[in-house]
Amino acid sequence: MQAWKRCMNLIERCKNMQQLKTIHAIFITNGHHDNNYAMSKLISFTALSNNGNLIYASQLFDQIPNPNSFIYNTLIRAYSRSTQPQVSLHYFCLMLKDDCIVPDYHTLPFVLIACANACCVSLGEGIHCWVLKNGWGFSDKHIQTALLRFYLECGSLVEFRKVFDEIHERDVFQWNVFMNGCLRYGMDVEALSAFRDMLSSGVELDEYCVATGLTACAHSGALRQGMWIHEYVKKRDEFSEDVFVGTALVDMYAKCGCIDKAVEVFRRMRKRNEFSWAAMIGGFALHGFAKEAIHCLDRMIMEDGLRPDGVVLLAVLTACTHAGCEEEGRLLLRNMKALYGIVPKHEHYSCTVDLLCRAGRLNEALELIQTMPMRPLASVWGSLLSACKTHGNVELAELAVERLLQIEHDSGAQEDGAYVQLSNIYLNAQRCSDAGRIRMMMDDKGIKKTPGCSVIEVNGKVNEFVAGDVVHPLRLEIHAILDLLSLRISDHLL
Repeated sequence: MQAWKRCMNLIERCKNMQQLKTIHAIFITNGHHDNNYAMSKLISFTALSNNGNLIYASQLFDQIPNPNSFIYNTLIRAYSRSTQPQVSLHYFCLMLKDDCIVPDYHTLPFVLIACANACCVSLGEGIHCWVLKNGWGFSDKHIQTALLRFYLECGSLVEFRKVFDEIHERDVFQWNVFMNGCLRYGMDVEALSAFRDMLSSGVELDEYCVATGLTACAHSGALRQGMWIHEYVKKRDEFSEDVFVGTALVDMYAKCGCIDKAVEVFRRMRKRNEFSWAAMIGGFALHGFAKEAIHCLDRMIMEDGLRPDGVVLLAVLTACTHAGCEEEGRLLLRNMKALYGIVPKHEHYSCTVDLLCRAGRLNEALELIQTMPMRPLASVWGSLLSACKTHGNVELAELAVERLLQIEHDSGAQEDGAYVQLSNIYLNAQRCSDAGRIRMMMDDKGIKKTPGCSVIEVNGKVNEFVAGDVVHPLRLEIHAILDLLSLRISDHLL
């Protein structure tokens, strides 16, 4: 008995794999290696700790003659988020074949995570059916949330919405998963609508939901609703002190056009992290305040002891782009590694190319593209193509379109943007026959221009408009007002 207690105490104090292997040897010499409880402790450390080893955990599992559900669940959980999620499904199949073990509400959420990470959509859908047949889909919150995340990760938005609608009593985590899913796929208006529904349902908000609601306001331009959330935050001390809520407020005010309010919130934050500085610098970038953004690089080191990361430096480059500070942007790109230890990535080069293109320095932009240490992606050639339209450079436009079409062909993306841009460039250069040729090519391939979209907040409600839209619920009233305005303008001109 004393030997057993000593072994258990050793596991509790275990810090690395070398110590664990020694403890395993002690288990074997003392005859404890057949004990499920003892082995589950070993596997739990090996599979779930930061210093663990999944291969060794699997080897431990193979030595157990009758593993229990805890041991199965531990390995399923560990592998579900690893680089080999299919191994998690392997252990799930072994569990199903074991007549003495039944999957429980600890098992299925991690199996669904593994299905999403391993792209096993059909298996995940089968588990969903199995859950419904056993009645767990209507009672267990963990499984409901796991199903939401599974369909979200797989991009099955119809099923994602269907699962959410079927949850009668949603908790704060499920609301947050749904709102984040909407934001992730560009459904900003739906995310904001869900936030309002959550408030009316009486669910107690947490800091994550507040931050997500503010992000929805930022993406939708819903300033009034964002200000209402700010007032709500002021009344709750736990939210006022939260760094992520503060960062979301800075981002919301900046993106809704209130840069002074964003600066005020930022200054009052008692605790700030790299994301907070990135939001503030991004706000300065959005409003064209390049000098303020560059000054933040020194401030974040001096005031908070934080060094800028790649995201912060990208925000500064964006500020330089919007303000037309070409030399400052190029200097920052060249010195990123020397000054801050950050190796420039594709997005940093892309931003600098855009900076040069906006300044009309197309040949320098092309030279930078050709010297990039990685393959230029569509964002780089797209910036060059847009600049060619502005500055009437047909030769470079043809080169940019050629590269864009190759990238889009390899990725299976839609080619309408490149063709439309090139056609317009030909028209501006009075090369109507070439423009007509491009339009005929688009017709032959069945390519159609993606319609434009705009969003506006009126009386606290966000309205979305799409070019050629015929389904807006207030379209008749809108057209009546537009016709009236058109008549008044015509009468004034006459």
